[in-house]
Amino acid sequence: MVPGKTPAASAKTRKHRIGTENESSLHRALKFRYADPGKTEEERAGFVCDALGPGGEAIEIQTGNFGALKNKLPALAARGRTRLVYPVIVNKTIELYDTAGNLISKRKSPRKGSLWDIFGELIYAPNLTLLRRLTVEIALVDATERRRDDGRGSWRRKGVSIEDRRLDLFHESVVLRKKADWRRFLPVSGEFTARELAAGARIRPVLARKTLYVLEKAGLVEKLRKEGRSWIYKPT
Repeated sequence: MVPGKTPAASAKTRKHRIGTENESSLHRALKFRYADPGKTEEERAGFVCDALGPGGEAIEIQTGNFGALKNKLPALAARGRTRLVYPVIVNKTIELYDTAGNLISKRKSPRKGSLWDIFGELIYAPNLTLLRRLTVEIALVDATERRRDDGRGSWRRKGVSIEDRRLDLFHESVVLRKKADWRRFLPVSGEFTARELAAGARIRPVLARKTLYVLEKAGLVEKLRKEGRSWIYKPT
């Protein structure tokens, strides 16, 4: 070995570094919660999954962007049991810091997360619901979001950046494994429209339309006909 040089990092080490360098505290806390001790950032099917759970189940924690999982989750599920954990922040506390690290303000967000939030992500990868050995688990949590007023963030937040999210409280989780489990998202009977689903579920019509798109792909609802500007659906 050349003096002063160190061996090149293994492919697994490089993947581990890429997978964890931007990891939030929330993601890390959930990863260790679901993992068997010492079994995080494990390689399987050419990918590095967040953890291995009891019995070798592959665990993937995803806080957003389900489209990034279109190839990874089918590959993991082809090898064995796989679990996708999606955290929904029910109650969020927002801490705002200045560039020197001083706390400027602390407040509760008025928005409450719900189980239905998952459809805002599943719309980008609806076929995940068809994977036979995939379990979807929605983790309902409270979290604190740390922000910094540095002028580098989204214009919607007036330049404020989101630095981290940390887990405050784990309430419970909802496991979706079989088609029957997904039927909890159909609080209607007979024929119905997206607007009627929105009213029954107390969600916005746009989220109801995303939900129906995913449930149709999953084979849980059928699009019958159009009346005026609205599609008519029925459960299958």
